[in-house]
Amino acid sequence: MIGQDDQRDLAALVVAQQGVLETTQDLFEPFRLLDPAGQRIDSVAAFLSDLQGCGRPATTQRSYGMALLRWFRFLWAIDMAWHQATRVEARDFCRWIQIVAKPGPMPPDRSPQAPNSVTGKAPRGPGYAPSTRAHNETVLRGFYEFHLESGSGPIVNPFPLTRGRQRRPNDHHNPMEPFRRERSGLFRPRVVQQTPRRIPDEMFNELFTLLGSDRDRALVAFWVSTGARASELLGTVRGDADPGQQLITVIRKGSRALQQLPASPDAFVWLRLYQARWENVVPAGRDQPLWWTLRQPFRALSYHAAYRMFSRVNAAMGANWTLHDLRHTAAYRMARDPDMPLTDVQWVLGHAQLTTTQIYVSPLPEDVIASVLAHYQRRGAPRPTPPPSPYRPESLNVLFGTESK
Repeated sequence: MIGQDDQRDLAALVVAQQGVLETTQDLFEPFRLLDPAGQRIDSVAAFLSDLQGCGRPATTQRSYGMALLRWFRFLWAIDMAWHQATRVEARDFCRWIQIVAKPGPMPPDRSPQAPNSVTGKAPRGPGYAPSTRAHNETVLRGFYEFHLESGSGPIVNPFPLTRGRQRRPNDHHNPMEPFRRERSGLFRPRVVQQTPRRIPDEMFNELFTLLGSDRDRALVAFWVSTGARASELLGTVRGDADPGQQLITVIRKGSRALQQLPASPDAFVWLRLYQARWENVVPAGRDQPLWWTLRQPFRALSYHAAYRMFSRVNAAMGANWTLHDLRHTAAYRMARDPDMPLTDVQWVLGHAQLTTTQIYVSPLPEDVIASVLAHYQRRGAPRPTPPPSPYRPESLNVLFGTESK
């Protein structure tokens, strides 16, 4: 029961940035959550091992580990053991994460900011986004469900399902109908479906001219023509590129399956220019990384290095595009081609459901705004006077029988 005595002063609560999610070189434990004393948290290690056994990639384990780190920092701040947490602590954590600012150099002003003048996208605020809070609730509910089933945690899940429904969302789903959006967790926030943003062609041309190297031009050309995720393309090796067939092979993020993706001829031209320049500088074996850093010591290009490269171009334009917007741009270009079936776009993007791909055929905000403004302009303009009829009025009266008798 939650009563008045369970109220906690969250305004005075100070959550220290202690503990860390450590990256290891162990293939069977790529990430390890450490407590403030530097000791591994075994309950989290067991949960992440179970995720790996279910086939979840290392990126998913990292995402789950970061969500658990936020929860454990909150528990350390209120001096509560993880297996003693109740619904009160779960409720207070979900209240706290709605208000608190994210760690890092964020501006103290929490007032809503105007959208970017170039892209129309709202800048990221200092707090946690609803999608992040929803993901955190899902992770913690699954974490306690795992320990509840194994008998190593509390006998009641602190993160319950919605009241009056103890079942999985869409558990009786008809495969012939689209999935309904159901709130599965009691403390799960409502997440508004955002319309994906694309980079207009004229802005993309300006962005492309600001890229500083053939490597960057090849990367952007592949991203915008294949629709591959940033991490998927950065994980390719030299043997994955097949210029003769105009294909490049990537490992899909979710299924971890190999898939060949067609790319534009320009992408392979820029790739060849990049490889010719660095032919005797970096290793050229088929199993060597395809993308390298441009400064010594030469090493495989990471996601964060590619992100910083793209951020510099954004700063020069005054924009706030993301690497994922290149995937959205490719999807919009393909989905709006009348000669390309939507099922082909689904295959290229690697979507499990066609309903996910259908969002790219919906109208874009900038298109709707332009259409409505044109509507107002047409209404405000004077209507043209119809041209005079070439027929004599008395002849029309006789022909149609409208002459008065």
